[in-house]
Amino acid sequence: MTSVGIIGSGFGALSVAIELIRAGHDDVRLWERSDDLGGVWRDNTYPGAGCDVPSPLYSFSYEPNRRWKRRYALQDQILEYLHHVAEKYGIAGRIRFGHEVVSATWDESAAAWTVGFADGASDTVDVLVPAVGQLSRPVLPPIPGVGDFAGPSFHSAEWDHDVDLVGKRVAVVGAGASAIQFVPPVADQAAEVTIFQRSANYILPKPDGPFPRWYAPAIRFERPLVWLLGEQFSRGLNDASAVGRVQHAVAKRHLRSKVQDPDLRAQLTPDYPIGCKRILFSNNFYPTLTKPHVHLETARVEQVTPTGMVNSDGTQHDVDVIIYATGFDAQDFLSSIDIVGIDDRRLADQWIDGARAYLGIYVPHFPNLLLSYGPNTNLGGGSIIYMLEAQARHMRQALDRMRAGDYRTIAVTPEAEDAYDHQVQGELEHSAWAHCDNWYRHRSGRITSNWPGSTRPYAKRTRTLEPDAFEWA
Repeated sequence: MTSVGIIGSGFGALSVAIELIRAGHDDVRLWERSDDLGGVWRDNTYPGAGCDVPSPLYSFSYEPNRRWKRRYALQDQILEYLHHVAEKYGIAGRIRFGHEVVSATWDESAAAWTVGFADGASDTVDVLVPAVGQLSRPVLPPIPGVGDFAGPSFHSAEWDHDVDLVGKRVAVVGAGASAIQFVPPVADQAAEVTIFQRSANYILPKPDGPFPRWYAPAIRFERPLVWLLGEQFSRGLNDASAVGRVQHAVAKRHLRSKVQDPDLRAQLTPDYPIGCKRILFSNNFYPTLTKPHVHLETARVEQVTPTGMVNSDGTQHDVDVIIYATGFDAQDFLSSIDIVGIDDRRLADQWIDGARAYLGIYVPHFPNLLLSYGPNTNLGGGSIIYMLEAQARHMRQALDRMRAGDYRTIAVTPEAEDAYDHQVQGELEHSAWAHCDNWYRHRSGRITSNWPGSTRPYAKRTRTLEPDAFEWA
């Protein structure tokens, strides 16, 4: 029996585990560095944390959630759903908590992976599935003096709930996806909020609201419609798209209707094509910025001092608390784990110019290594869960063929991976993401995070295993 080790316990990890166990691959174990499952939905507990994908689409297709309370679910509801799924499908008991994976080394003679943990222990599995996600490592900005601030400071993904913000002067560094969610509730408590914005974002209205009790049975039937809308939204991320022009007009109208001050509106107007950076959704961020005790700063932060921040124009901002909404190391792609493949080849070295993988799953020279939510599988629209399910199904086909053919290893050929990568990168050249700097791009210039287009073509591409793309032994 082929043993499978999965790193992580979020949506990607659960998707793979459930798919394999349902197909009869019973030796499946999961390693989680924390003391609870859930991935980003366990870690991000800041006020207002929630999803920007409509609830009917943000669940596994085989386990629609009728317990959603809102059209856009909040963090606690999503974490509750993950716990429910893990228990129902027998995954919870397979998770080994407190196991942080720091290394994985391929043993060619044994055709197995030796997995090392932070405490010095190790385990061995035939197939290794890293499912740590693309947004799991919070980063602080490279601003001089970040560690010099005398008061409380923390990253939004590591929210310090012991810090009382009532009546405090709060600085928020960043104005992206997390900031637009937590700034409004923080502004309801704080005496003063100063937001340091590096670049403006396109923000669309969010058709949110509570679900009435009688609506629960209808959520299943709404899912296909929401999926179709997500596919159309993704079309707006291609060059010269009519959908993109509509999105741009809606974003401009939303800003104009919520912000009357022309100077503030100018500061909140992006100077790049829509879709080039992540499009955001909020109804209350703009109104919050118009409150008299909330201030927007667009001058670059030059230094953090023991008492606050200094802008590039020399202005000193004295504050009581600093909250960093500065995102994640989206180009990490397993760099926190020392993965060594054939002939002592390190994955970090192979990916020095940016991560790449066949179907976002398989990497040449690294047999029996299958990635969940790997390179070029992130989305600008639609639900990532749709992509994760497609990946899990393809992995299951690969393991089914290994079992049926009594193969010990599967390894994608360099030729197949190179042809696939060439096609994906060629399509990405015509996407909105190619027109500005963003977290989807590696420092080499390659767009490594995103899939070029809607989810259906990816699901079609991964529907059937192509044995000739691999070497079997």
